Amino acid sequence: MEQAALDEVIISRAIIDRYIEKLRSNLETDVVIVGGGPSGLVAGYYLAKAGKKVALFERKLSIGGGMWGGGMLFNEIVVQEDALHVLDDFGVRYRKYEQNYYTADAIETVATLTAGAVRAGVCIFNCVSVEDVMMRSEQITGLVINWSPVEMSGLHVDPLSVRARFVIDATGHATEVVKVVQRKVPGKLDTPTGQIEGEKSMWAERAENDTVRNTREIFPGLYVTGMAANATFGGPRMGPIFGGMLLSGVKVASELIHRLS
Repeated sequence: MEQAALDEVIISRAIIDRYIEKLRSNLETDVVIVGGGPSGLVAGYYLAKAGKKVALFERKLSIGGGMWGGGMLFNEIVVQEDALHVLDDFGVRYRKYEQNYYTADAIETVATLTAGAVRAGVCIFNCVSVEDVMMRSEQITGLVINWSPVEMSGLHVDPLSVRARFVIDATGHATEVVKVVQRKVPGKLDTPTGQIEGEKSMWAERAENDTVRNTREIFPGLYVTGMAANATFGGPRMGPIFGGMLLSGVKVASELIHRLS
């Protein structure tokens, strides 16, 4: 059977029109998430499932943060028993290794978390960097965004802005949004020193607990989740065990669902 004719310009027009449609519809959201790692994806999934409007900005081309590589490029991850219900919600397969240690394929996990978040209603924009925040006297009100290649090449190109009722920093070790707020926004962070405390060396058990405990509002309108929470509050790193990351995403979503309701 002969295929219908294809027009290159129509292909381009379709991409442009659909992307602009997505961007325009997400200039104002309930929650904007910065960082597409596991905690950001999980938070977005539960927020969107609860009917909240969620956009996620990821500076890289790929979504998933550090989960793709498992441990030292051995693409398996470990999840403890307390967090298995999150994998169950997404439909990620896992196997018991020994008591309280379960393994999952890193590639399947990232792909499934990403697909689950998108299908729940999270609108993901990749290759977008956050260079600043929008502020008012009482809180953070949104983000200032630009293309990652613009940032990487050092071009002087003015950004665009998006408004959100709440912002989640899920940028991992880098704490990119929190650093901007610390540097440029009047006031102090809700930490013992009022500054970013800095990530400590590895201590898996403590880090897994601290990741969830430190998931909270760090500045009016700004929450931290995942490793961004530990780095902000001075917790240790945990390595390629991801239960705390998943549960951190659940916690921040739960708190914001309550506040948005």
